[in-house]
Amino acid sequence: MNYMLKDENAIYYECGYSCDNALYLSLGAEAFFITDSRYTIDAQQNVKGANVVIDGDLYGSAVKLLKKAKVKKVVFDPKEWSVAGFEKVTSQCKVTFKPELDFSHKKRIIKSDEELKILAKAVKLGAKAFKALAKEFSENGFGEDEYALTYTAKSILGGFGKYELSFDPIVAVNANAAKPHAMPTKTKLKKGDLLLVDAGLKYKRYCSDCTRTVEAGKGFKFDTKQKFKSKKIQKAYDTVLKAHDNAIAKARSGMKAKKVDALTRDIITKAGFGEYYVHSTGHGVGLDIHEMPYISTKSDTIIEDGMVYTIEPGIYIPDEFGIRIEDMVAMVDGKALVL
Repeated sequence: MNYMLKDENAIYYECGYSCDNALYLSLGAEAFFITDSRYTIDAQQNVKGANVVIDGDLYGSAVKLLKKAKVKKVVFDPKEWSVAGFEKVTSQCKVTFKPELDFSHKKRIIKSDEELKILAKAVKLGAKAFKALAKEFSENGFGEDEYALTYTAKSILGGFGKYELSFDPIVAVNANAAKPHAMPTKTKLKKGDLLLVDAGLKYKRYCSDCTRTVEAGKGFKFDTKQKFKSKKIQKAYDTVLKAHDNAIAKARSGMKAKKVDALTRDIITKAGFGEYYVHSTGHGVGLDIHEMPYISTKSDTIIEDGMVYTIEPGIYIPDEFGIRIEDMVAMVDGKALVL
């Protein structure tokens, strides 16, 4: 199959290296990694299975290679390309460019044994960071606002510069936690507050993703078992935890993704919180923080061994509080294994 890639992670998956200015062409028996002279040394040292082409005009170089190869059809993912970049290539070639959405994500949906090991390591490093974060917040976080807490979270999760983050962490207190993707505010953390943290780090470019919700007090920990003074919050939390545990226990290879979603949603709905569960149960994780499979009410994707995805049910009551519990699982021998 002939195809061209522009997305950095898609390119990395093909040849073990990528940068912020590159094109990748797979044409017949040959592949080409095209970049500019800033990346010459790194590309020549790290690219595997592809010819390194150094050219300041990436698109012009791609056109020359396409014409020389005399291929008739090339697959591309429209999500990866700007209109301007795509037209620079396609307007100069008598080639049929066939769009295929999520082309690279589809190739990456089943993780190799090596990828599973890397993802497990990323998750374990993330868990270690959450443990350190709980200690720091417990000792020095009270009286700090969400901006300062988020800054601290970034520092600790990133190992003070050692690791990249999977995404900007979410650190939300009380009512702000009712926003699934909350932005930091001037709200200060006090003892007894509800605190939600959603964060992850990268190991060898692969992401981790975890969410915990706690009642912040002296010596608190980001465990899944939590106690809250508020009966309403406790009921909501216990419901989310039950949904989370149920999906992990009962997810099976061969199920449709929407069936896994139902394993969380049915419990939350029966408990009377259905209208406050405003997102899907989970998403795949790999080189990208969001990739296939998507665990949603509409997904007919068949779950298979080797897939890695999140289980993250939540309840969000506007102007009051939000709760989410998230873990990453890998499908191994037909069952969900918490990484």
